[in-house]
Amino acid sequence: MEWKVRAIRGATTASENSIAAIREAVNELLDALEADNQLEPSEIFNVIFSVTRDLDAVFPAQIARQRPNWNNVPLLDVQQMHVDGSLERCIRILLQFNTPDPNIKIYHPYLRGAKNLRPDWSISDANWQLQPMVKSGGRWK
Repeated sequence: MEWKVRAIRGATTASENSIAAIREAVNELLDALEADNQLEPSEIFNVIFSVTRDLDAVFPAQIARQRPNWNNVPLLDVQQMHVDGSLERCIRILLQFNTPDPNIKIYHPYLRGAKNLRPDWSISDANWQLQPMVKSGGRWK
């Protein structure tokens, strides 16, 4: 059996820059990610969290490491580049995992204020397909 590396993306927002608010948001995001995907922590290759510059009360990886069976998952925190007008208090995730099924359906959780970041990956999309990007006015949309 040949295993493939696949990736899950997602994002959420914290209500404020506090340990409690970030913990709540990260756990909600990881709960959704685990519940809606066929994922075992032992299959996780690595996880990268990025946070906006206005979140610095705690590392998301520190929160993830406290989850059952996540203590051996390679975790990394980085700060997102700042773009004026971008979503505030945002936590993004890129999780890579090994799977024997290269065609496995993947749910990319975008929660709270991050729901509008990727409306093309809405949970209501039964086929879980990406919408093609088109160039308009010199920008990709």
